Amino acid sequence: MKIVVLDAKTLGSDISLDGLKEFGEVVTYETTSKEQTQSRVKDADIILTNKVVITKEIMSNSSFKLICETATGTDNIDLIAARELGIEVKNVAGYSTNSVVQMTFSLALYLLGKMKFYDEFVKSANWAKSGIFTNIDKPFNEISGKTWGIIGLGNIGKKVASIAECFGCNIQYYSTSGKNSNSEYKQVSLDELMSSSDIISIHAPMNENTNNLITSKELNKMHEKSILLNLGRGGIVNEDDLACVLDEKEIYAGLDVTKVEPLPLSSPLYSVKKNQDRLVITPHIAWASVEARTKLMELTLENIREFLG
Repeated sequence: MKIVVLDAKTLGSDISLDGLKEFGEVVTYETTSKEQTQSRVKDADIILTNKVVITKEIMSNSSFKLICETATGTDNIDLIAARELGIEVKNVAGYSTNSVVQMTFSLALYLLGKMKFYDEFVKSANWAKSGIFTNIDKPFNEISGKTWGIIGLGNIGKKVASIAECFGCNIQYYSTSGKNSNSEYKQVSLDELMSSSDIISIHAPMNENTNNLITSKELNKMHEKSILLNLGRGGIVNEDDLACVLDEKEIYAGLDVTKVEPLPLSSPLYSVKKNQDRLVITPHIAWASVEARTKLMELTLENIREFLG
């Protein structure tokens, strides 16, 4: 069999793909452009893709029978066409829960503790020049006693809730589908969650209920010093509105996802000049701990074995 990996770079050079050799010839491409996709998959039996788009046209002019999505989301694959053409699609779910939860708290504690200011204060030698043993020019607060609001109480959201409780937080959540009736935590409207939470974290998928869910209307309901974290999908938060509000009132934001990735130079988020310390952005890495990526490959191999019977 011929197995083609279309965007190996997204999996990291530290994760071995040697396990694929169990099934036959392996051809690996670090990245694949839209223009290169057809020629690279044409004579493959199995293809692996993370973000490379697989259209009906590509499937119709190729011979592969299995698409392995090296992620949970399959929005880069025409699933209807795959079904029509008898091509199986297998994704991987649940591999990155611990990694995403860890990043959620990394962002929250970085912002809550004013880490950027204090790190720069020391490295700029201002501490050495200060003459005293400490500096509290940027007052910070404890996480204990804060109200943590969760948008999207799925597996990741529930784990965030349980850990936040260990920190002493009070938990409330908003169901984006309206169908989640979890009795363990307090369910509230979006307006109430935005206005009464000290920390808000988003762990929802992108769909018709969440697209552009958080705009200036919702952002302006946040009280001073509160924190918004987006570890769901970029389009859930209106980035133009967020850039404006960050310079208008003292709220904070931690983003691991953006509407367009990588973040284009035209993004309004680059225009947050006055209060840069209120915004931290990471390049969609919450899913990508070493352990998560290792598990991802293990489960991908299992998907291929299952397909081959």
